[in-house]
Amino acid sequence: MAASKTCYIESLGCAKNLVDSESMAGLLVQDGYSSVENPAQANVLVVNTCGFIAAAREESLQALQRLSARKRKGQILIAAGCLTQRDRNLVAREVPGLDGILSTRRWMDIVDLLHTIRQSPARSAPVYHIPDVPVIGMEEKGIPRVAIQGASAYLKIADGCRRPCAFCSIPLIKGPAVSRPVESILSEVRFLAENGIQEINLIAQDITDYGHDLGMHDALPDLLEKIHSVAPDIPWIRLLYAYPGAVSDRLIAQLCEGRIILPYLDIPLQHAHPDTLKRMKRPSNMDWVNRTVEKLRQGNPKIALRTTFIVGYPGETEEEFNTLLDFVREVKFDRVGVFTFSFEPGTTSESLGDPIPPELKEERYNILMSEQEKLSLVKNQGFIGQRLSVLIEGTDKGISIGRSYRDAPEIDGLVIVEKKLAVGEIVEVQITGAMAYDLTAR
Repeated sequence: MAASKTCYIESLGCAKNLVDSESMAGLLVQDGYSSVENPAQANVLVVNTCGFIAAAREESLQALQRLSARKRKGQILIAAGCLTQRDRNLVAREVPGLDGILSTRRWMDIVDLLHTIRQSPARSAPVYHIPDVPVIGMEEKGIPRVAIQGASAYLKIADGCRRPCAFCSIPLIKGPAVSRPVESILSEVRFLAENGIQEINLIAQDITDYGHDLGMHDALPDLLEKIHSVAPDIPWIRLLYAYPGAVSDRLIAQLCEGRIILPYLDIPLQHAHPDTLKRMKRPSNMDWVNRTVEKLRQGNPKIALRTTFIVGYPGETEEEFNTLLDFVREVKFDRVGVFTFSFEPGTTSESLGDPIPPELKEERYNILMSEQEKLSLVKNQGFIGQRLSVLIEGTDKGISIGRSYRDAPEIDGLVIVEKKLAVGEIVEVQITGAMAYDLTAR
């Protein structure tokens, strides 16, 4: 029999969603709940959904339907997050037995929603809580906006986005960019430092836009200096994700120096042909991109550069795709993620339709990923014989698994070390072998 106040939260989608899930869990714990890992043991079930693309929406609905099918009398099932913000009627229609719907912008009202649900047991439809407001959190509630995973943590410094990207639904879901106050961020950095965190991943939809809504200009480098001043002993600070054209010379200097932040930059470019980028409503000045890459690599030849691309965007010709392919061969990024275009109703690209056949999208995806795999292997082979610092995240049968400065959690490669080492420590190792995405070491 479940205890009177137990909760189970399933978090889907990106790390930014994971931070929201941890914040909801913190509020529930404040209200007397205890978290459980088995949904059968909980009397409150929460799915923090993702609504970014069709595949994510389907995964979110399936997770809710799975819990709904096993829901027992007395359990409360809540759908939260991006999908509920985007299409609450779809969620209500497809998930029988749903008790409440909470928008991604009002995650901090989870306890109030539960109280409302309990006060209306005879309702015939889910209780909605989806005000149309651009909010990322109520700082006065005192819940850290972090998600801790071992010795690593995500810290959300802003939410929402003001960029006009034609293919992206984030502004529809999250609203305009809202930056968190500097002091709230610094308070959480101190909290993480006191708890022995070795790596902070600063996250936002567009981290280079931090402070714009607060009337600041080029505020990210200033924030990074302040973070370092309050927690100088946290060895790794990583940035996720930068917007093309918004990476300032001050930020480049910090990245190259490596004193405050890791020499690692994730800058999603999405394409390399100016015409494709213009249809995407993305920055199309490839001269800026090339100059910025040159500045970064001249400033620090070991800087790790990551990007993402979309193939199969409406109107992408063979010539445009080949331009992208040549660009990847020329720049030789450390890490590349590739996505096939996903048609998203409500975005400004809706009028373009989805004219490129799925099989052609898949073909282009495979060609680009195959090319990057070869480039990545050569990059990794260049590290053989070198020494790298590695954050150890797990051990198994006499080996340890970790990440170097080149590897963001969950999305990049691993370093496999031939020895059992202390989890949560940063250890210097010597690289002995290379695979396409991972390294081996001793």
